[in-house]
Amino acid sequence: MAGAARKMPIKRLPMLPAERALKVIAGRWKAVILYHLFDGPRRLSALKAMMPGITQKVLIQQLREMEEHGLVSREIFAEVPVRVEYSATSLGLSLEPILLALCQWGQHHADELDEKHRLADCIIRPRQAQQAHLA
Repeated sequence: MAGAARKMPIKRLPMLPAERALKVIAGRWKAVILYHLFDGPRRLSALKAMMPGITQKVLIQQLREMEEHGLVSREIFAEVPVRVEYSATSLGLSLEPILLALCQWGQHHADELDEKHRLADCIIRPRQAQQAHLA
């Protein structure tokens, strides 16, 4: 998207790039939502089913914030009933290796504090494994 054609975010983002990045991905569910959208478009009901601990209100709020920041796009299909799908944009997809690195760092941090037994494993997606194999 051209910078001039883009809607300005409602909330100003920090000037420091690292702080900006953290602000854009901050949120209890944003990384999880993106994780599910890395595989392809999803309907709201499918996302909700994948995350039973999130309320629909919070899911919609997090999706709107990510849409505002260019990480997620929403497509409305003119059907009866109306179908809406959310997908990760190229900017959102560019976060995949960063989120994996954060996951791995989180595991390292827990290991250093003898809490690794409390964590889930980082999931390496088939696409990542294939790209790593080709590299």
